Amino acid sequence: MTDSENPRDAVQALQAIEHSLLEMASRAETMVSAAVDSLIHLDTAAARAVFEADTALDRLDLDLETQCLQLLAKTEAGVGIDLRFLGTAIKMSTDIERVGDLAVDIAKCGLKIEREMGATDTIDLPRIAGVARSMLRHAIEAYVKRDLTLVHRVAEEEEEVDALYRDLRGQLHDDMRRRPEGVVPASWMLLALHHVERIADHALNIAERVGFAITGRLEALGRRVE
Repeated sequence: MTDSENPRDAVQALQAIEHSLLEMASRAETMVSAAVDSLIHLDTAAARAVFEADTALDRLDLDLETQCLQLLAKTEAGVGIDLRFLGTAIKMSTDIERVGDLAVDIAKCGLKIEREMGATDTIDLPRIAGVARSMLRHAIEAYVKRDLTLVHRVAEEEEEVDALYRDLRGQLHDDMRRRPEGVVPASWMLLALHHVERIADHALNIAERVGFAITGRLEALGRRVE
């Protein structure tokens, strides 16, 4: 066995991957918060900062994928690590990167509303975004701690997001009916709301993969909103 295939080295490499995942998730969560704030306050400079942050997140995603593939290539028969956790890390990085993309999409909605001189206080977008961000944090924490309780907590929070999504979507539809002159900015708010709901879906995807890594069974969690 070469030094690169030493079990201790493999475990340390997996720990380094976990640290990279934590950094990616932290950045993605910050991007979601900043994107929602930029939309609510129609802050174009803050929106552009989200775009720049996404470029950095994309680089981290590529770096993490490289780390995972290098570890896989150097590891004989998975010595020293559980390959389920390595495979889960690769899937997680893809979901986290997509969360960053959705944060960019939310920021773009804010730019569209700003150009239409529309209102952004018609629904409580920060509330649902806060739950989606919590889901992402708990899903990553579940991976690091190998904690099934946190996996199921993410599923519970997803149900809260679904309920909020239906309620807020209904509020926007009502607003469109009452104020047809504001239907264009309201449609951008509706799209931003959908992006937030998709962020929650990606957090749920991560939780499902973590559940698989822990138990060896891939099970669907929660319910998808209609």
